[in-house]
Amino acid sequence: MQGTERLNMFNSKLPSKKEINLAFASFSKKEGILFWVFVIIFFLSTLLILEGINRYFMVTVPMKGGSTSLGIVGVPRFVNPVLANSQADLGLVALIYSGLMRKSGSGALIPDLASEYSKSENGLIYTFTLKDNIYFQDGKPVTANDIMFTINKIKDGIIESPQKVNWEGITALMIDEKKIQFTLKQPYAYFLENTTLPIMPAHLWENSPIELNERNTNPIGSGPYMIKTVNKQSSGIIDSYELVPFKKFILGEPYIKNINLHFYQNEDDLIKALLEKKVAEISSIAPQNAENLKEKNYQIESSVLPRIFGLFFNQNANQLFTDKAVVSAINQAIDKEKIVRDVLLGYGVVIDGPIPPSALPERTNATDDSREEILLKIQADLSKAGWKKNAEGFLEKTTTQNKKKTVIPLQFSISTGNTPELAKTALMIKDDLETLGMKVDVKTFEVGNLNQSVIRPRKYDVLLFGQIINRKSDLFAFWHSGQRKDPGLNVAMYTNAKVDKILEEAFVTLDEGERMKKYAQFEEEIERDMPAVFLFSPNFIYTVSKNLKNFKMDHITTPADRLLNAHLWYIQTENVWKIFAK
Repeated sequence: MQGTERLNMFNSKLPSKKEINLAFASFSKKEGILFWVFVIIFFLSTLLILEGINRYFMVTVPMKGGSTSLGIVGVPRFVNPVLANSQADLGLVALIYSGLMRKSGSGALIPDLASEYSKSENGLIYTFTLKDNIYFQDGKPVTANDIMFTINKIKDGIIESPQKVNWEGITALMIDEKKIQFTLKQPYAYFLENTTLPIMPAHLWENSPIELNERNTNPIGSGPYMIKTVNKQSSGIIDSYELVPFKKFILGEPYIKNINLHFYQNEDDLIKALLEKKVAEISSIAPQNAENLKEKNYQIESSVLPRIFGLFFNQNANQLFTDKAVVSAINQAIDKEKIVRDVLLGYGVVIDGPIPPSALPERTNATDDSREEILLKIQADLSKAGWKKNAEGFLEKTTTQNKKKTVIPLQFSISTGNTPELAKTALMIKDDLETLGMKVDVKTFEVGNLNQSVIRPRKYDVLLFGQIINRKSDLFAFWHSGQRKDPGLNVAMYTNAKVDKILEEAFVTLDEGERMKKYAQFEEEIERDMPAVFLFSPNFIYTVSKNLKNFKMDHITTPADRLLNAHLWYIQTENVWKIFAK
C-alpha cells in the first residue's frame, strides 16, 4: 500500500494534459516560437553529445568480404615450392602454402606453422615444434613428415630445384610428428630464412613424379588462400584462378572473400587489362608504364629491390682494367644520377658499392664539383697516367717493353641484355665515356643468349649486369674467388684472399653486429680494388587498388613477397565499440 500511495502522490504532482494545453495556449506567438526553438536545440544537442560519446567508444575494424583481382605476367606451370621459379608460380605459392616461419611486411620472420624453435649454443642444431591444429586445405593435418618430404624433394639431385643451394650441407631429422631437427655442418647466419620454405602435403605428391603431378596446377597447401576454380582456354592454358580464404589458416582466416589471379603473356597485355578494369592491381611495371598510369590517376607504389646493377670488368679478357686510373675514370665519368632520372624515371637509387642500400648504413660519396669540373679532373688524372688523345680524339697509351714501343688504345666493349632499360643505360655510359676519349662498343644480346654465350663462358670485356642479393650471404657467390668459373657468379673474375676470408667468416658469424662489421670490411676492399663500377638499384613498381587496405611492403626481395601478408589485407570495414574489437 505504501508504494501505491507514493506513486499516486508522484502522479498528482505531474501536470495534467489540460494544464499543459492551457500553458501552451498562454504563450504569445513569439514565446511559442522560442519554446520550440529551444526544444529543437535541446534534442539536437543531446543527439550530438550521444554521437560524440558513441564515436569515442567506437573503432573502425576490418570486416570479411570484398574481392580483388591481380594481373601477373606468365602462365602457372609448377605451383609447388620445389620447382616454382616464374612470377606466376611463385605468386601462387606465396598465397597457397605456408612454411615453418613466414616473412612479415617489415621483413622480420614470424612463426607460421611452427609454435617455437630452439638453437644450440654452437649454432649447428635447430629444433622446431609444430603448432596444434594445423591443416592442409583438404583437411589432412600437417606433420613433420610433410616437412621432411618437401626438403628431401628439394635436395633430390634429379629434380634440380632452384631451392637446392639453400639446403646443401643441412640434415633434417624427424623426431616425432610434431618435432623436426635440422643439423648444419657449420653455423649459417641466415638459416632461419630457409625455414620460410613452403611445405607440401606428402600424401598428394609422394606417389608420382613431381614434374607430372596434377597438383602442379591445382595445388593444395596450408596457406591463407585455396583454389576454388581454375579457368582454362580451349587449348588447356590457364587463364585465371579464383581463390577463397582457407578458414583454418593458422594465422587467422583472411578478410578478403575472393582473390582472382589473371595471367598475361607480356606487360602490354597486363597494362591493357588494368585499363579495361579486368584486374585491379599489377606489378613489375616498367618505369615508363608507371608514369603513364600515374597520369591516369592510378596509385603507383614502389620499393627499392636488393639488386645491384653495375659494370663488371673481366681483367682476363682485357688488361685495361688492371689500370686503376682507367677504372677510376670510368666510375667518375658515368653520370649515375642521370641514368636513374632518364632511364629509371626516378624509380631507383644511385649506388657506389656491392651491398644493397638497405643492408648497411647509408654512405655518401657526393661532391660539390660541377660536371665540367669532374671531367677536367678525370682528364688530368688520365693524362698523368700516360693516356693521351690520338689524331682521332681517342685515348691511347704508349708503353715500352724490351726496348719495343707498343701503343695501347683505350678501347673496350660493353655486353648486356637487350631490355630497353639496359640497352639505354649502356648507350648513355658509352656517351659519357666517349666524351673523355674512350672508345666503347655496345653489344646487346637476348637474355637467354647473354647467359649461355656470354656470361657462362666469360666472353666479355665489360658486363652490364644485375646481381640479385636476396640475402647478404649471396655476396659469397658473386665475389668469392672460388666462384669465378661457371656455374659460379663471380662475373668480375675477382680474386682477393682477404675478401675470401671475410666472406667465409661472415657466412658463419651469428652475431649480427660482428657480421655487419665484416660486410663493411668487404665493401672497403671492393672499393679499394675496383673490380666493378656500381650504378643503381632499381625499384619494384606496382599499382595498388585504392580500396585495398593494410597492404604493407616495407621490405621486398622478390615480387612474390608482396603477397605474403595477403591474409591481413581487407577491403570492407565496420565500426564497433572498442571493447568488442579484437
